[in-house]
Amino acid sequence: MRIGEEKRTSRETDITVSIDLDGCGKTDIQTGIGFFDHMLTAFALHGGFNAEIMAKGDLEVDMHHTVEDAGIVLGRAFASALGDKSGIKRFGSFFVPMDEALAFCSVDISGRPYLVFEDAGLSQKNMPGFDTALVSEFFRAFAFNAGITLHLRIMYGNNAHHMVEAAFKAVARALSEAVSVDARPNSTKGGLGI
Repeated sequence: MRIGEEKRTSRETDITVSIDLDGCGKTDIQTGIGFFDHMLTAFALHGGFNAEIMAKGDLEVDMHHTVEDAGIVLGRAFASALGDKSGIKRFGSFFVPMDEALAFCSVDISGRPYLVFEDAGLSQKNMPGFDTALVSEFFRAFAFNAGITLHLRIMYGNNAHHMVEAAFKAVARALSEAVSVDARPNSTKGGLGI
């Protein structure tokens, strides 16, 4: 069973995450940010992950701390669930169209964290109830704490909701492929993260 559980408490947030990489998309997600809950639910469903994410944050300030810290804790839980990464495919890539929007993601579960993010002007778009500039903050926190190289490109789109949702689904599908079991060696070094 590839299950990771992590908790992080600070003066700004209190977040608990459990993720099962071999699930079926079953979720219990409560962050206090409706649209973010929707994106995390889509992430779990399209990744084939069971996920429980409970987050309490200083939303009276804004949603930044909650979104970024959720990325940190989810990334750590993801890394914990992978263990030594033996037997995984390692690489995954996926395109997701969402009406007029298109997103592409490619990942390497290498133990070398990195993020390349192109948003096609998303951060300049307004969306009621969610700060679109936080999409990159979430994925940066996730990638660096999961120890993965993450290339994410929102190629184009007009509707911010569609653009963000395509991005979350593309990442989930790429990760699902990368964590799948593969008997072939996944590193010339003799193991990942060495």
